[in-house]
Amino acid sequence: MTESLTVERRAASTKAKGRTDPALVRWSLISAALVFLTLFLILPLYAVISNALEKGLSAYGEAISTPDALSAIRLTLLTAAIVIPLNVIFGVAAAWAIARFDFFGKGLLTTLIDIPFSVSPVISGMIFVLLFGLQGLFGNWLAARDLKIVFAVPGIVLATIFVTFPFVARELIPMMQALGTDEEEAAITLGAGGWRTFFRITLPNIKWSLLYGVILCNARAMGEFGAVSVVSGHIRGLTNTMPLHIEILYNDYQFVPAFAVASLLALLAIVTLIAKSAVEWKFERQMAEATQFGGTKGKA
Repeated sequence: MTESLTVERRAASTKAKGRTDPALVRWSLISAALVFLTLFLILPLYAVISNALEKGLSAYGEAISTPDALSAIRLTLLTAAIVIPLNVIFGVAAAWAIARFDFFGKGLLTTLIDIPFSVSPVISGMIFVLLFGLQGLFGNWLAARDLKIVFAVPGIVLATIFVTFPFVARELIPMMQALGTDEEEAAITLGAGGWRTFFRITLPNIKWSLLYGVILCNARAMGEFGAVSVVSGHIRGLTNTMPLHIEILYNDYQFVPAFAVASLLALLAIVTLIAKSAVEWKFERQMAEATQFGGTKGKA
């Protein structure tokens, strides 16, 4: 009891001390953060949009409606549409296995999930070239069956999956570990099957973390450049995603079209950021309500 009171007093003292920090310190930190955001976020975004609209809205509309631009937009959205569901399946399965079971190689699986965070995207793309390219491990087998992975859409999808698969799993693992298994075990004891327990108990508890991981996965999938650049072959109208199309236009000194497509990609990023902020707010609110309910219940 005494130790608990001591901890509470220390926490209250720390909180009170935080509220009484000098105003100069608070405003200096806030100003530094605002300057950093202005220099590295707001000004670059303004430069992209202003250059995209340099020759007017008509030129902007023409730049994003060319056949090559439309092909790049479609391929980017198609890749994200394929990658996200697959990452959701893998992320939920991996998080469930790591959080709910003890098995040989559990630590290794957790480490392998983090590999795309530590490996250069260019190396990730090279892996698939070495596996599925004409001179790769499976190159002859694929060529004999007229199957193309590298320099085709399947290679782009595989490379994007590789660099994005940690996002969903990494959001779900700590959440599922924190939730524990009490509710699921109670549901199974009452006769609920595995799928019913998942959809009625587990999924509602992890839905905001899952959605947060999906948003991060989508943002990375749409903006991925390095790995996709290696496996795509840069075939105009066929294997160029939006980032690759922007690079080609910029290297050809077509600055207005390049910035026009870049502004569209930036707009998608802003929408993703807004969705991410909304999910964070909703999740924090849900956790606060759960904590308040738990505290009220404990006092009762």
